[in-house]
Amino acid sequence: MGSFLSSLYQTFINLSGTKARILMLGLDAAGKTTVLYKLKLNETVCTIPTVGFNVETLEPIRNVTFTVWDVGGQDKIRALWKHYYGNTDGLVFVVDSADPERFLEARTELNAILENDEMRGVPFLVMANKQDLPGARKPMELAEELALTTIKGHPWHIHGCCAANGEGMVEGLEVLTNLVKQFQKNKTI
Repeated sequence: MGSFLSSLYQTFINLSGTKARILMLGLDAAGKTTVLYKLKLNETVCTIPTVGFNVETLEPIRNVTFTVWDVGGQDKIRALWKHYYGNTDGLVFVVDSADPERFLEARTELNAILENDEMRGVPFLVMANKQDLPGARKPMELAEELALTTIKGHPWHIHGCCAANGEGMVEGLEVLTNLVKQFQKNKTI
């Protein structure tokens, strides 16, 4: 009887899908909150700088439900990011791809996040936001600017997007979903 209940429970868990805790970080004005609410509401919302955090649960993508923690990116708030790292299954790092003066700063912050012990092995997606703006760097150009190919121990993907109209966001999250599933599978082994 016990094995039957265990089997039934496991079947129910598999049917209900997987849950994942996603941390959304990036410099201020990169578009994190706009990305979050475009994904959640399919609306472009007028935002103000996030002081603290927003948390939303997104509809399942490939049978994975994301609880996304969008944390403010102002310089003084970044010191608090480390308090959100625990139990993170994936990272979405949003970059304003039309602001080359801040690429080095974004690279430094991303590296600091990934070097933290609590983020060991966590897969990440770089959303190269604002692709609709003149002078926006293409995803592979931004990958070079952020030195993503030098990062070891973290599966990653970079995807161009435009939070204002939603282009590229779901496709990027689909790739992250696969990376998160593999990460969660490896954690249980």
